[in-house]
Amino acid sequence: MVAAGDCDRRGSLAAVLLALALVTGGCASGSAPDPASRLAPCADASGPADALCGHLEVFEDRDARAGRTIKLNIVVLPALGRDAASDPVFFLAGGPGQGAAQMARDVRTIFSRLQTNRDIVLVDQRGTGDSNALDCTQDDDRLEVMNEPEEQALARLKACLDGYDADPRFYTTPIAMNDLDDVRAYLGYERINLYGGSYGTRAALVYMRQHGARVRTAVLDGVAPTNMRLPLFFARDAQRALDRMIADCAADAECNSRFPNLGDRIRQLFARLDAAPVQARLVHPRTGVSGEVRVNAMFLANVVMGALYAPLTASVLPALLARAEQDDFQGLLALATTGGGAVEDNMSVGMQLSVICAEDAPRILPGDHDRESAGTVFGRHLLGAGALLRACEFWPHGTVPADYYEPLVSDIPTLVLSGDVDPVTPPSWGDAVVATLSRGRHIVAPSTGHGVVGTGCGQRVMQAFIESGTAEGLETRCVDALARPPFVVSPTGPRP
Repeated sequence: MVAAGDCDRRGSLAAVLLALALVTGGCASGSAPDPASRLAPCADASGPADALCGHLEVFEDRDARAGRTIKLNIVVLPALGRDAASDPVFFLAGGPGQGAAQMARDVRTIFSRLQTNRDIVLVDQRGTGDSNALDCTQDDDRLEVMNEPEEQALARLKACLDGYDADPRFYTTPIAMNDLDDVRAYLGYERINLYGGSYGTRAALVYMRQHGARVRTAVLDGVAPTNMRLPLFFARDAQRALDRMIADCAADAECNSRFPNLGDRIRQLFARLDAAPVQARLVHPRTGVSGEVRVNAMFLANVVMGALYAPLTASVLPALLARAEQDDFQGLLALATTGGGAVEDNMSVGMQLSVICAEDAPRILPGDHDRESAGTVFGRHLLGAGALLRACEFWPHGTVPADYYEPLVSDIPTLVLSGDVDPVTPPSWGDAVVATLSRGRHIVAPSTGHGVVGTGCGQRVMQAFIESGTAEGLETRCVDALARPPFVVSPTGPRP
């Protein structure tokens, strides 16, 4: 066992530190690591003005230790307190394909409580952000790309692949987590706390397996484990969230009165658009440009799925779907473009394919997708699942270790968070992962979608867990107070 280096100076952790001292012989003396000795104040758009920015160069082929190199982009949000703990929080982004460092400003807002006492470290995983991104973007402000045909999408991916200065085989999660440990060592941290959201939970689990001695605590928010087989269960899990929304509307007197038989009507709308897509003239909400859009079941499926990520956006779905029954799709288009393209701008599709084609697609057998999506309105429409699996037929893909899909058995203190109405990482995935974590605790947040840390309650629980270093005795009463926002039942908004 590597000696722990998390000398937190707060008296409230005396019992924990005493237990660590019995095992490791105590904490090393000396000041906390100083990332400013390796990084420089961020300039321009590289990160927040009060953050530290820099790079660490690693080999693309880590085993060969020769050839092409990658400059990993690093942003550190320094702790604000004078007696900061020596163990930072490493933020692992989702996707796969999001660059963590690109999210520094948003992370600073959500993690402000943690930053009081700890550095927050964000690294663009290889293939994302400013770490040799494997981008394959399209202009999402053009209406004609709202429903890109599958063959066109595949041709675009092939063109992007031909243009990369990269070998996509070396952009898998296990390789990237060895990169992350290099960053940890480079910045001088002995032990770290991990926060992973969505795909970031997979990255965290892999880091825990490969470098567990370096992990003090881990927070897994919206679990996507190594055996999830993306995108196999998208339709099944999205249908669960949709059914929960339909049931909640039926249980709400005003919503049920305004939108009776909602479940049957949604299925009929999907079936109609699947059989006979509608050519609609729509106005792009961001550009004001009008044009013709072919509205089919794929368009509808992805808008509905996206809205279900957050109960606040799901609250407008019954009203917008009722308008869609009359072939008025303008509201759904506005919902589809909510966010101004920020997520799409920070999503490296090539890296996503490098991960999924190496780690997930090889374990999806013919017939699996039809079986798992049977009985759902979403079918094979979600997130380009069909094109994604077809792209894996030509995308270069690497390999993973023999134990990659085995459950992680660990005694690292781990807080597992799941939103009860999450359409992509529902609580069943968290249940499976926590079963082999002897010091793990799974908290399911009611009426919460994808990302429990997006709630004030989730932020408070996470802070208390990381500060104490244990999930035992964690105060979670605020979780019980979480509730779905009221449904929008009229043009004036939800009821008072």
